[in-house]
Amino acid sequence: MLRVFRHCFFVCCLLPGPVLAADALLEYRLEGLDKAQRTNVEAWLGPAPESEAARSNFLSSARERVADSLKALGYYRADIDLSVDRTRSPWQLLISVTPGLPVTVAELDIRVTGAAQSDPAFQRLLTTPGIALGDILHHGQYESLRNALLQLGQRRGYFDARLLQRSVEVEPAANTARVHLHYASGDRYLVGELRYAEDIVSPTLLKSLRSFSSGEPYDVARLQTLQAELQRTGYFSGVTLRPLLEEREAGRVPVRLELFPARRHTIELGIGFSTDTEERVSATWTTPRVNRFGHSQETRFEYSRINPSGQFIYNIPLTHPLDDVLQLALRVEQNEYGDLDSNQNEAQVRRERRYGNWVLSYHLRLLNERWDAATVTGDEDYVLPGFTVSHKTRQGSPVNPDRGFSQFYEVEATSSQLGSTIDMTRLYANWVYVMPLGERGRVVSRAEAGAALIGEGQRDDLAPSLSFFAGGSQSLRGYGYQSIGNTVPVKLRDGEAVDYVLGADRLALASIEYQYRFLPDWRAAVFVDGGDAFDEGEFDAVVGAGFGLHYLTPVGAVKLEIANSVSEDNPDWRIHINIGTEF
Repeated sequence: MLRVFRHCFFVCCLLPGPVLAADALLEYRLEGLDKAQRTNVEAWLGPAPESEAARSNFLSSARERVADSLKALGYYRADIDLSVDRTRSPWQLLISVTPGLPVTVAELDIRVTGAAQSDPAFQRLLTTPGIALGDILHHGQYESLRNALLQLGQRRGYFDARLLQRSVEVEPAANTARVHLHYASGDRYLVGELRYAEDIVSPTLLKSLRSFSSGEPYDVARLQTLQAELQRTGYFSGVTLRPLLEEREAGRVPVRLELFPARRHTIELGIGFSTDTEERVSATWTTPRVNRFGHSQETRFEYSRINPSGQFIYNIPLTHPLDDVLQLALRVEQNEYGDLDSNQNEAQVRRERRYGNWVLSYHLRLLNERWDAATVTGDEDYVLPGFTVSHKTRQGSPVNPDRGFSQFYEVEATSSQLGSTIDMTRLYANWVYVMPLGERGRVVSRAEAGAALIGEGQRDDLAPSLSFFAGGSQSLRGYGYQSIGNTVPVKLRDGEAVDYVLGADRLALASIEYQYRFLPDWRAAVFVDGGDAFDEGEFDAVVGAGFGLHYLTPVGAVKLEIANSVSEDNPDWRIHINIGTEF
């Protein structure tokens, strides 16, 4: 007998098997089925009944449910036997099934007509439709293909599309089926007018982010790209884009862009501790969108005994709010470099451009720095044009990558002709490489190099922040914070002679660390650091080693590290505590 299903209602539900409640009145057991068949039968039968009425209904409908669940998988001639043991509590139902031979696809008639016939996206879908001649009939796969055609049409702008034929004709006696699916797409709509509130975002800013133009073929992927880019700017708490289908005409569909502005101002307070700068508190005030042109600002104050600072940054988008930004910045900072106390006042203009994973910036810094240590003092001005290049790649978690490589390069130069105290070219680079080692281990290696090329006789005019120092939790961990640099004998005002660390014009550091994760959120580490901050021709490497314990959190690893110097006699152990990632 020929059976025609114009609206297929068999859907393969790959759900967990039934969970028997503690007070169930019936338990059932299945025999004769493979794993896929058993899973689908259990999904159709549902949970065991918990009342006498439900039990009666379950028993009366069990045979039909089992049969329908097997038909969904292509088994139309199953032999189903039910036996009930009512002497036990709960009752025991045994369902014995012989599935029989499956129905196979003898005819497959899938057609796409209209403009979609030449659409590459539809061609790719029909290349692997999920159904082939000779396959066992699977109604879930048929439904998936039908839905895929309809959904792809909506995503690609075929808003007048319809299914001219959709049927599965089954002949159980012959174990064959004929599948028909005719999709008529009609014409593809073009993008019409983009409607949005211009008082929230300017047309120029929006144009730099748009991945489509009016008059182009409609493609929801391009709309989603714009939506994602707008969300990434941080200007908005929510962004929605939707076609106005009820207003489509003349082959075009207008698109509505709804923007929900982020909070006008946010203030964040923080407290933290690191071994280098000790305890600190911070306050950050941000305005993610100052105006409709996408300007933003961030003002940050941070206090610690060693390194209090304040910074104001004003961002102005140029050709792209994410990939091309002009920054205007002011900074005041106090810091300790070796034995020098430094006070810095800085103004900077900087342009940053992104090219994929590469970031290129060029800047002009105006720096005034005052420093002193006993009889060593300085008060100098610098005009510092320069540029930086950086690149990062990583695999796995952003805060705990399985593999990655980070590189950073900076060049700054100045001269007395620009108004600076000295003639100088300053070069700096650092590299971090993370690679897996075994199933639970990884190796983290780091390197830093720098050189300040100074005019003859101007060495004493090099400010501490432009000099090089080593030591601390982010450098040589067996040594104190910025305690390694060029050492100069200094006579104090009372006549005593001491050696002061006053910074260096060269830097060369390297580190290698092995980390082993022994629990999901815990890992142990051992490391060796070596190198020196030195004046030209005076390189004398020092080495430190240690071990650590890391606790992995969503914002980075909390690290407790203990290290000491290998190069010194009877060195003190140093404890470092910090939080962060390798990049």
